[in-house]
Amino acid sequence: MTVIKINAITVPDELGEEVAKRFAARVGAVDDAEGFEGFELLKPDDERNQWLVVTRWVDDASFEKWRSSGQAAHAHKPSENESEKPLGLSAELWNYSVSVASSKND
Repeated sequence: MTVIKINAITVPDELGEEVAKRFAARVGAVDDAEGFEGFELLKPDDERNQWLVVTRWVDDASFEKWRSSGQAAHAHKPSENESEKPLGLSAELWNYSVSVASSKND
């Protein structure tokens, strides 16, 4: 069953646009990882400052294999035409599994 990995990143208001830009530049960087099912970057629409990086994986083993591989480091590197400085954001990894699901296509 699908497992969900959520990286909750605390993003100050002044860095939100930069965070979105950096994620957009790397869209697809994880797509070829074995067991990867999907990704979303969720920006808060209220007063919160936690952005959520939601990834879906076939199982924990696939996520851990990606995380410990060079693929994870590569996915987090600046693109070739960027000279990025680290933003110094704090983050927390949350782990979930799908307990009950519904889909319009089911």
